[in-house]
Amino acid sequence: MDFSGFDIALIVLAALVILVLFKGIKTVPQGFNYTVERFGRYTKTLTPGLSLIVPFIDAIGAKMNMMEQVLDVPTQEIITKDNAIVAVDGVAFFQVLNAPQAAYQVAGLQSAILNLTMTNIRTVMGSMDLDELLSNRDAINERLLRVVDEAAHPWGIKVTRVEIKDITPPANLVESMGRQMMAERDKRAQILAAEGLKQSQILEAEGRREAAFRDAEARERAAEAEAKATQVVSEAIAKGDPQALNYFIAQKYTEALTRIGSATNSKVVLMPLEASSLIGTLGGIGEIAKEVFGQSGPTSAQRPASRPPVVRGDN
Repeated sequence: MDFSGFDIALIVLAALVILVLFKGIKTVPQGFNYTVERFGRYTKTLTPGLSLIVPFIDAIGAKMNMMEQVLDVPTQEIITKDNAIVAVDGVAFFQVLNAPQAAYQVAGLQSAILNLTMTNIRTVMGSMDLDELLSNRDAINERLLRVVDEAAHPWGIKVTRVEIKDITPPANLVESMGRQMMAERDKRAQILAAEGLKQSQILEAEGRREAAFRDAEARERAAEAEAKATQVVSEAIAKGDPQALNYFIAQKYTEALTRIGSATNSKVVLMPLEASSLIGTLGGIGEIAKEVFGQSGPTSAQRPASRPPVVRGDN
């Protein structure tokens, strides 16, 4: 089959149209942005979907991933403020917010972020003591995030998280830390025991003070009662009533005999008392009873003399 010149021209024109369409129509997948360059100069950014560019004049410059990305930070040795050497690794999360800035403000975006993160890890963690380093990981992550995000902001990216995964001190340092921890716990136990002993002694002293106060108060009230009784007897005597004095003496005498008789270390107690004194005292008691109850009884002169009393204890 022979083709004429017109047929060949149509075929060439159709191929050219297809080539132009292929060069001018661009499809951008979801999660990406494409930069467009005209003669090597940035002109615009293509968003996800179907877009048209000028064929053979415009070209796709950079294909930027706009999704959040994970960047693994390799292990590196860090010297802390107190000269301890620890091995640290981590992970960084970032997202491109401005495709042109990320494409043209820095060469090798991921490498730049990685080196920036590693450098700031050494700076931040190197300014802290080892104990602070091990106990304040959240504070370290927050500080790293703030510093790295601020430094990477001109590149059109947002650093969303910076996490320290592992902090590994040397083996000898870990052993020393274990001994230090045990010593600290023993110290705390001794302090708690001393505090407990102190509290118990304070409570015991307060108990003794309270008991002494109550004993003194009881003695004071007893003395007040004794003084009141003595005052009453004195007033009765002053009014010409001697029976009150006889009753008071008889009561004291009876109490003295009770205390002597109840002694646990006495078996037989001989008391060389005068019979007349005892009879006189008992006679006073009888007179008091006679006046109170109106009963008649033998007077002190009618009672026979008694022998000196003998008080026997428990055998």
